[in-house]
Amino acid sequence: MDLKGLHFGPRRFLREQSERLAAKRYDSFELRQLSPVLGAEVQGLDLRELNDDSFAELQDAFTAFKVLFFRDQDWSIQQHLDFANRFGELEDHPFLPSKDGNPEVIRFAKDEETVGVENQWHSDVSWRQTPSLGSVLRSVEVPPVGGDTLFADMCAAYDGLSDEFKQRIDGRTAIHDFTHSFGLMMDDATRKERQKEFPPAEHPVVRTHPVSGRKILYVNRIFTSHIVGIPREESDSLLEQLYAQAAVPEYQCRFRWEKNSVAFWDNRAVQHYAASDYWPQTRIMERVTIIGDRPV
Repeated sequence: MDLKGLHFGPRRFLREQSERLAAKRYDSFELRQLSPVLGAEVQGLDLRELNDDSFAELQDAFTAFKVLFFRDQDWSIQQHLDFANRFGELEDHPFLPSKDGNPEVIRFAKDEETVGVENQWHSDVSWRQTPSLGSVLRSVEVPPVGGDTLFADMCAAYDGLSDEFKQRIDGRTAIHDFTHSFGLMMDDATRKERQKEFPPAEHPVVRTHPVSGRKILYVNRIFTSHIVGIPREESDSLLEQLYAQAAVPEYQCRFRWEKNSVAFWDNRAVQHYAASDYWPQTRIMERVTIIGDRPV
């Protein structure tokens, strides 16, 4: 099968999406759109002082832009938790270090001794039966250069597939498994025990967003094992081509961190990549994650 043109670069759907986003206006804040398909910096809003109207507008912007960025949000840990909790119940991460007895706050501390390893495209905790709705990441200390985070719109990644390719994957499911990443750091006995607690999850290759109704390409290189019901060789080939969709620059935006910046992304609709280009500088981030729904 000729799959030339798996992604098409600039296309009409990119222009239409950009026009829809550019037309968005809100009373509570201003937006600076970062790319044609996703990402906006929210200006003029203190997240500690959300009222019902500004919260409703923020929810709409979150669905539309998929990832929102905020500057100068000097939060306490409790304020970080309070903001995220407005969007849903918070999750504990079983494999990552938490912050000072707060199991919902994950701390990513990188320095000369601990290098960044999040530099692969992925969707957080897709190995859970119920993956996350979204993540709220705050910068505590950032390097003077480097350490950006990139985000890929997996709705656009799906839209950019040929009709022929969409037919091959629509209705398919894939297995997501923590053992290919976090499991590599465990001994066999520990890994087997954690597999009982967190068995592999089977999710649609193409999921539907519960709010926008858009179709989303929902496989990622870190956690997806294989596509169900086809030979492994064919599955591997398909997945490699689908993984590559996240790396298409036309589907991406990039955020340069400053101290007390916040990124809030829709984990159902985007993948992200933390550039590990700042060693031996220090980069300290704290993340709170919101429980989502089972993909359909």
